[in-house]
Amino acid sequence: MASTSVVAQTGAATTTPAANPLLADWTGPTGGVPPWDKVRPELFPQAFETTLAERAADYRKIADNPAKPTFANTIVPMQLAGKRYGQVMTLFGVMTGNMNTPAYQKLDREWSPKFSAASDAITFDKPLFARIQAIYDTRNSSGLNAQQIRLVTRIYDSYVRQGAKLNDAQKAQLSQYNQQLATAFSTFGEKLLADESKAISVTDEAQLAGLPDSVKAVAKAAAAERKLPGFAIVNTRSAVDPVLTYATDRALREKVWRAFVNRGDNGDANDTNATIAQIVKLRADRAHLLGFKTHADWRMQDTMAKTPAAAMDLMMRVWPAAKGRVAEEVADMQKVAGTSLTIEPWDYRFYQEKVRKARYDLDQAQLKPYFELGNIIQGSLYAANRLYGLNFKEITGTVPVFEPNMRVWSVTDKAGKDVGLFYRDDFARTGKRSGAWANTYRGQRGLAPAQLVLSSNNNNFAKGAPGEPILISLDDAQTLFHEFGHAIHAMLQNVYYPGLAGTPRDFVEYPSQVNEHWLLTRDVLDKYARHYQTKAAMPQDLLDKIEKSRTFNQGFATTEYLSSAIVDMKIHTVPDGVIDPDKFEAATLAEIGMPKQLVMRHRVPQFQHLFASDSYSAGYYSYLWSETMDADTFAAFEEAGSPWDKATADKFAKVLLSTGNETDRAEAYRAFRGRDPDVNALLKKRGFATQGDK
Repeated sequence: MASTSVVAQTGAATTTPAANPLLADWTGPTGGVPPWDKVRPELFPQAFETTLAERAADYRKIADNPAKPTFANTIVPMQLAGKRYGQVMTLFGVMTGNMNTPAYQKLDREWSPKFSAASDAITFDKPLFARIQAIYDTRNSSGLNAQQIRLVTRIYDSYVRQGAKLNDAQKAQLSQYNQQLATAFSTFGEKLLADESKAISVTDEAQLAGLPDSVKAVAKAAAAERKLPGFAIVNTRSAVDPVLTYATDRALREKVWRAFVNRGDNGDANDTNATIAQIVKLRADRAHLLGFKTHADWRMQDTMAKTPAAAMDLMMRVWPAAKGRVAEEVADMQKVAGTSLTIEPWDYRFYQEKVRKARYDLDQAQLKPYFELGNIIQGSLYAANRLYGLNFKEITGTVPVFEPNMRVWSVTDKAGKDVGLFYRDDFARTGKRSGAWANTYRGQRGLAPAQLVLSSNNNNFAKGAPGEPILISLDDAQTLFHEFGHAIHAMLQNVYYPGLAGTPRDFVEYPSQVNEHWLLTRDVLDKYARHYQTKAAMPQDLLDKIEKSRTFNQGFATTEYLSSAIVDMKIHTVPDGVIDPDKFEAATLAEIGMPKQLVMRHRVPQFQHLFASDSYSAGYYSYLWSETMDADTFAAFEEAGSPWDKATADKFAKVLLSTGNETDRAEAYRAFRGRDPDVNALLKKRGFATQGDK
């Protein structure tokens, strides 16, 4: 069970760093940068073998130390163990998310269970855990400071949650579960990516009636990339949503909608249902082995919510209001549509846009000319500078990138001290997973050797024809600010021990959701949301229309999200984990009264948050949990009289953004706000009745 077994399995390293660039020390600014220009799939097997052996040896040395266990001779070297393995895994993780060719998929299938087994070997190492436990047992009497005590406690709790106290037979079984899950996650991701790489070909331009020219240009570029005639609508959200919003051809809307919502659910080679059923069962079995009733109970031990019941309580407080609002929205749309058709899911976005236009004289197509991608990026940097003193200098072309359209900035703080680098990878392409996300190539730490941040944002904006302006929607602009909020969180972090850097799952989305609020501040709009042709700032009457319509369609937005979060929690609270994914989804939606005019934002067969890893499993509720804090936080700025209030921004950064997980996050929030977050701020933001309203 000891980590020496990993060395035996992988073999000793014989390759010098010069022979494999993935093993070389990172060079360049800010303490070194990833060698993206040298990354090739065939280099990884040797890099994996070498660095797994190195990490195993690092932990073996700690575990076999004959000296009495102390924080200095056990916990500190654990914080530094496996440095090169971490770097290689960063390179591999980014490539499988952004440049996922068949070669990378093959590597992922082969190596994911090996990584799992290697990590289990460390967790299950008895001498190592004995040292951790000895330090934990004396943590309050051995002279440790508060941060050291918290770090020891978190490490101990994590090892116990991962099975360190099981007997040998149970550990062997747990490792089998973990390896099987790793393989299943890889299989799920591969199947979903195959479906998302498909496109609907449109050769008759008349079928695209109603689409703005910018959307048609994107579809034409997508067809050219795939060597198809005419136009192509790729099976990703950024390509599909504009068609559902503007296309007057109802048959096309239905065809595009069905292709999108049935990803992974077509009964073909890419169908994910069997893989999902396997994952849910394995998770339940693993939870039982670890002493928990359900996977959700196990997963939520290290969250702010603590229990599935607490998460469900918040969701069900919001669900009735959201569902009721959908009924109102459908009634409004049906009046516009008339009696000739009944509103179906592929009609929702189309007719909601007509209602928006009639009610607020606001057409989303009016907004796009003000949201040119380059300008909005500059607006996000400006806001971060004004709020937190971060300075950005573009250095694109001076450091390696893995895709030619990437941009890079060096970042310094208000005193001119280096913070790190910030990378942007903004455009959709074949082999890149859908959605938007942030990566941290390297996290900050104070523990010697200290590290500076390498942070990235990744989006799937549609890239038009060469030379054409890249205009994004208001939703896309909010996504850009959202993901940049994650980067700000990483760049403001100031922790000493890397083990206190991560935050609970239901805190992770909080800083990013807060950052969305600054997009529509008048100052950002005046400077950066300027019409791409006339260069005029967005007129106040147009902003007023946006503000008046901010709670418009919140029934749809809240219900499609919440239904996904509720289904996630219910799937992972099935005690035996035996489900038929499609049937379970249908039954759960019927139970909670899901409106028939819309579907989950992420149907189960394509729910990447849940089934490509354990990351968000029993945790999709976290966006709502975070939004409760986010709405209440921006209310603090409003109460101070300005979204740019310096005292509030300084306190927010110092108490919440810079501290990682050095203190309990609920306590940190109370230190910032003077109380727990008020759910009324969330309800008000979404335009729902607040507590106390009649």
